Amino acid sequence: MKPYAVIGAGPMGLCSVRNLVKYGIPCVGFEIHSDVGGLWDIDSPTSTMYESAHLISSKKMTEFAEFPMGEEVAQFPHHSELRDYFRAYAREFGLYERYEFNTEVVHCERDGDDWRITTRVVSGSRAGEEQTRTFGGLLIANGTLHHPNMAELPGEFAGELLHSCDYRDPAIFEGKRVLLVGCGNSGADIAVDAVHRARSVDISLRRGYYFLPKFIGGKPTDAVGGKVKLPRFIQQRISAALSRFMLGRPSQYGLPEPDYKMFESHPVINSLILHHIGHGDIRPQGDVVSIDGNEVTFKDGRSGEYDMILLATGYKLNYPFIGSAELNWTGYAPRLYLNVFHPETDNLFLMGMVEAAGLGWEGRNEQAELVALYISQLASGADSARRFQATKHERASQRADGGMKYLELERMAYYVHKDTYLKALRSHSADLRKDLATRDTAQLISSAGAA
Repeated sequence: MKPYAVIGAGPMGLCSVRNLVKYGIPCVGFEIHSDVGGLWDIDSPTSTMYESAHLISSKKMTEFAEFPMGEEVAQFPHHSELRDYFRAYAREFGLYERYEFNTEVVHCERDGDDWRITTRVVSGSRAGEEQTRTFGGLLIANGTLHHPNMAELPGEFAGELLHSCDYRDPAIFEGKRVLLVGCGNSGADIAVDAVHRARSVDISLRRGYYFLPKFIGGKPTDAVGGKVKLPRFIQQRISAALSRFMLGRPSQYGLPEPDYKMFESHPVINSLILHHIGHGDIRPQGDVVSIDGNEVTFKDGRSGEYDMILLATGYKLNYPFIGSAELNWTGYAPRLYLNVFHPETDNLFLMGMVEAAGLGWEGRNEQAELVALYISQLASGADSARRFQATKHERASQRADGGMKYLELERMAYYVHKDTYLKALRSHSADLRKDLATRDTAQLISSAGAA
């Protein structure tokens, strides 16, 4: 079997390589940085991390099952702890020797049934050197949170305009009148950072958000009640009621109420922003309708003067090294079965283009294992692989949303319902494993007979 190429050494790339190796599939990983960790290594050229950033889900709900985080690691680890975790994971499973570091993938194109992949060395004495090689397949795991969505502003701003991807340290806010646009988890974190250095902090919201605290009764919120499986609509109602009980309604803080149900957009796991709004440290504003110099006018007619606007407007999917047609791109995102499998092509996989409340890295590891199982079983001609091949062709347009009506936003285009998604992954993996076990047993019997 020709080796498969894996792009990226963040958590998704690492578990992809881990599973390929586990199932005996030769592979080569490419990483633009000098080490593993992806987004979680703040020194990586593609990282959009900031100094105060912590994981928004708890470690036990996020870690790889076969490689738990140490007891000394915080419940909501700092990005530096996660960088160290991924380095330890790579050492534990011998992944470093599978990677070519300081290497950028610049172009991928079909070559018959194979892939021709051109890479470029980005540092050292060989910087700029390009190489083109042929691979039997391609796993794209370069991440979803590195290409900023630069929202268009209604006018010309005379001050400093940044995106959250540019933010590293709160010193940039020193003495400034700051307006943040957007209130996702990063936007809320950054607003709280800015409070301690800025002259003033306002935050502009176009729509309402649900807010959840990180802890309930001393336990991480995402771990509370996790052992009891409830119908989706009941989970939504209980979580919304819990949010109101613990934190109150957004309108009590001068924020808009969400016009959708809980989890139809990602909730903000941050109660500190509400604390600071309640203390007058952060002033909520409506949607921006016009900008003239340093003056910004909002939808309700209020206006303010600002020295800096920071856009916390999220990220766009970005795969510049491959044509969008190759990815079956439709609308905001590629249209793939389980967000991974191309309906027609059997050796191209888009790894990690999936978000779901509570999915964690273990959910992504299960995704990677299904891919490795499929590659292995397809190569052996197993019936289970042919069944899966037919399924991915027929169901590529079906979304594993579990009946959730996600907001029609770019950042929600690849959201799935965790339980629905994991059920599908596990069902397919179990079917593929049956054939794998049968094949292994037959090989043992054959070897014993020959002996």
